[in-house]
Amino acid sequence: MTGVSRRAQELGTENAFVVLAEVNELVRAGRDIISFCIGQPDFHTPVNIQDAAIKAIREGKHGYTPSAGIVELRHAVAREISATRGIAVDPADVVIAAGAKPFIGYTVLSVTDFGAGDEVIYPNPGFPIYESQIKANGAVPVPIHLRESRAFNFDPQELADKITPRTRLLILNSPHNPTGGVIPRQDMEAIAEILRKHEQVWVFADEIYGRLVYDGEFASIASLPGMQERTIVSDGCSKTWAMTGWRLGFAANRKLAPFFTTWITNTESCASQISQWAAVEALTGPQDDARRMRDVFFERRNLIVELLNRVPGVTCQSPGGAFYVWPNVTQACALVGAKDSEELRRRLLNEAGVAVLADIHFGPRVPNEGQHIRFSYAASNDAIRKGVARMAEFIEKNKVKRSAAA
Repeated sequence: MTGVSRRAQELGTENAFVVLAEVNELVRAGRDIISFCIGQPDFHTPVNIQDAAIKAIREGKHGYTPSAGIVELRHAVAREISATRGIAVDPADVVIAAGAKPFIGYTVLSVTDFGAGDEVIYPNPGFPIYESQIKANGAVPVPIHLRESRAFNFDPQELADKITPRTRLLILNSPHNPTGGVIPRQDMEAIAEILRKHEQVWVFADEIYGRLVYDGEFASIASLPGMQERTIVSDGCSKTWAMTGWRLGFAANRKLAPFFTTWITNTESCASQISQWAAVEALTGPQDDARRMRDVFFERRNLIVELLNRVPGVTCQSPGGAFYVWPNVTQACALVGAKDSEELRRRLLNEAGVAVLADIHFGPRVPNEGQHIRFSYAASNDAIRKGVARMAEFIEKNKVKRSAAA
């Protein structure tokens, strides 16, 4: 009898897409759902970028490219990373892929050996593909907890305590999905100081939200002394220029670039040439639309934080970046009799028509940190107002029912 590998059976997923499927099913059934579950800008890709893609098609630029990407884009990426991180990046250090996500797996594959006990430290809560790729590629996942008291960052001393001789990789994500937390420069410097004592540890710097910082400044660990050579800077076009479906990401590291290129040859062959030419325009063309979208996200952040903090049983920190909030709903769960955030999430979807994600979609709950849910505020102001109002109404309605029953 044919079988399926344990690796395939245990492969993790990204629950935002699972919940999105639930939402779409309810919408098809005629339900009115306000969705905050998917991390995708609700803007159209800027017209100049669309035009660059159309031009590429008309000019016949729709065949294979070198696996590392077209020269023009690698030069543009090198200039972008050099300018925004304050480091010197050569185009030869840059590799292009079909989105930034593949570089998570390519990095784990390139710096750990399957079944050898090599450890990868990653943030919890965190983007679920981190843990999924660590496990699928035969490394040992070591979560490091992000705490509300630290604006959803980890204590650098906890990192020092978790590093062992078998640690091969540290994953940093700033600004962060799902909390919106931003690692402050002083913490980044402390992390770098710890890593200088452990030369075997690489850093995967997931900086896909790097242009979406609202408080303070964006800090890349690659910019700190001695860190660029051992840091994989990962970024892309999806969030900054509303290009999620174009599938265009890039990474930079001199030593690993040839290995990433070979992985791409083995898997995707190359990123879409059309998307690559669109990305050249995104990086080198006018930035007015990117700045406008960032300003709109900033306005929405302020709106959703203010509204959520008025909801009974909810407290919400103001995140420093990205387009997510991570409200604490411990008391809200108690008010409506939900055993945890996942039950609250399901009831909000099915009873109130509000789609969010629960904390368990981003890893095991952090001990003693309570219950949380994630809102993506890549939604209109009107949707934010209506969605949060529905949540408040749901809590008030069910709180009254429980009191009456008692």
